[in-house]
Amino acid sequence: MKRGPMTEKTFTELLNWRYATKKMDADKAVPQDKLDAIIEAVRMAPTSSGTQPFELIVVSNSDLRAKIAEAAGGQTPITDGSHVLVFAAWDNYTEERIDEVLQLNVASRGDLPLIHDYYNNLKTNYVPRDAEVNYAHAARQAYIALGFAMLAAADQEVDSTPMEGFDPDAVDAILDLRKRGLRSVVLLPLGYREEGADWLLPMPKVRKSRDTIVTEIN
Repeated sequence: MKRGPMTEKTFTELLNWRYATKKMDADKAVPQDKLDAIIEAVRMAPTSSGTQPFELIVVSNSDLRAKIAEAAGGQTPITDGSHVLVFAAWDNYTEERIDEVLQLNVASRGDLPLIHDYYNNLKTNYVPRDAEVNYAHAARQAYIALGFAMLAAADQEVDSTPMEGFDPDAVDAILDLRKRGLRSVVLLPLGYREEGADWLLPMPKVRKSRDTIVTEIN
């Protein structure tokens, strides 16, 4: 895959450059190469036992984005940005889903007994659990990928706005996710900040101090 050009910013500079953009420029669209770089970061994100128990729905269709925005209280980055990434987690772990992961590992790493043992043990532990417990676990894996997506977007100098403030049942219905065994977890509109129109842009980033948020145990 051809990768979009990286910025020359340091990692810390990227963290300071990005923010939850409140006003996207509706006249600017994210180019395909930059979008591909962000998607690849999601694909490469780590997950528990390598299961990748979610799918990424990339929505550029303006009518669908308008419907999603309505389900999200009219938040304008969804409609003013050019794309919305919908992170949709598995609704449950099943033997079939874990077996697919097993076969993917066997195809890449060889038909090793330890691989079979590992994923058979996973099925023994995961499949009997309540579906809501399994969905919550899968959703947490999607959040790992969300973090990778936001940093990849910053690396590509693309703005993003993570959103939990939406009706997941409505979004599931709009995208017909339940029939695919998926449930929407979090949204990430992508686009470009509108200079001079975003009230948050000129404000300094506010974070707790290291001493407040970190406990070091030696």
